[in-house]
Amino acid sequence: MSEVFTVFVNGQPVTAGAEITVAALLLRERIANRRSCSGQPRAAFCGMGVCMECRVTIDGTAHCLGCMTYCRPGMKITTP
Repeated sequence: MSEVFTVFVNGQPVTAGAEITVAALLLRERIANRRSCSGQPRAAFCGMGVCMECRVTIDGTAHCLGCMTYCRPGMKITTP
């Protein structure tokens, strides 16, 4: 069992662990990564960094691939 810690998604505290990616965390919490041009919620599709559907802002850096980034304590994740 890995360490459990808090990350912040759109300013809200969420419990995570080091073994979970940002994309998996967002799916678990039912939070859309972003919205399509027509306003539909989007989420990770390929899970290996190719489709770019998992892009989020992490600690102020835009366009981070959530499926390739593991959660860290105190991480600030922002979705549009």
